[in-house]
Amino acid sequence: MSDKEIEEFAERLQYGLNIAERRMLEEKALRGQDIVVCHTDGTIHNVPAQEAIKAL
Repeated sequence: MSDKEIEEFAERLQYGLNIAERRMLEEKALRGQDIVVCHTDGTIHNVPAQEAIKAL
């Protein structure tokens, strides 16, 4: 693979991952569920999925 092909593949992969994350958050929000997030300082928190969607 050339550098250009690798870059295009990485972009398509990231695009697909973003779609999957959005769908997962939307499903969890419909059910009123929380997600687990890790902040930059290493602390772990539960956050309602609805709030996570707003942060996107």
